[in-house]
Amino acid sequence: MSRVHDALRKAAQSPGGAAPERAEVELSGGPAAPIVTGGVVATEDRFSLAEALEHAEEVRYDPSPDGLLIDPNRPQDAPTEEFRSLRTRLNHMQTLQPIRTVVITSASPAEGKSFAAMNLALTQAQLSGKRVLIADFDFRRPIIHNLMQIDRSPGITDFLLGKVTLDKIVRRMAGTNLWVMPAGEAVMNPLELLNLKDVRSLLDQLPSFFDWVILDTPPLLFAADANLLATMCHGTILVVRIGTTTIDAITRAMQSLCENNVLGIVVNGARRGELYSKYTYYHSYYTPREERTGEGDGDAPAEGSKE
Repeated sequence: MSRVHDALRKAAQSPGGAAPERAEVELSGGPAAPIVTGGVVATEDRFSLAEALEHAEEVRYDPSPDGLLIDPNRPQDAPTEEFRSLRTRLNHMQTLQPIRTVVITSASPAEGKSFAAMNLALTQAQLSGKRVLIADFDFRRPIIHNLMQIDRSPGITDFLLGKVTLDKIVRRMAGTNLWVMPAGEAVMNPLELLNLKDVRSLLDQLPSFFDWVILDTPPLLFAADANLLATMCHGTILVVRIGTTTIDAITRAMQSLCENNVLGIVVNGARRGELYSKYTYYHSYYTPREERTGEGDGDAPAEGSKE
């Protein structure tokens, strides 16, 4: 099987960057055999990655108002600045080493991993010429489809089960550089599905088209999914929440990772006053007084992010 993966990698490096619809390799002791993808033998009607993205459905960009996502029309908001800072650091790291696929996870539930993953994807997609994919690999409690107000299925699980072709699980947000892969229908065996060779094959091909592939995954201490996916991706970002995540939980989460590819930690849940304090002086020169009234006065938690 190693020769199968070698053939796929060579195909992905061919001019155009797209994997072929059908690949054949010479196996010892027998004739060439077709690659099996998504539980279905690859045939002429199976889309390659480039064709899938060309045929991807374009949907209206209409994020949930309750999702606490950054607003591109309010670029001076402190949370937006924090994600820009994270984006800048990641883009700099990308110039030093080949990083394109990133797992976003946390130690425990309710620490803001999906919030961080979605906002990082949105921030990256704001850069001209950057193509960004947010993929919901949290098959246990998916939320990306709710944040973007799109259908959960068909999605990744449907493709891995061989029910749909690749083009059916990708949506492009109209007017943006952002593509979304929702989780798909609920499955009883998420980890077994992630162990399919098709998952690694898909993750190996995606960087040939996208500048950034961001995976939202389950918490490390509650499932082995993120640990497995981290071995297939270039880097991992751990999200922790102020006042919730303990040092012990962070330590155990880091120790659970098989690969030493942690890019950094994002601290979530800073109070609004803490976020705004360092921007007030700078933005006061450019923001009308009536828009500044009351900013940073409250103590309500802001779903902000600091690296």
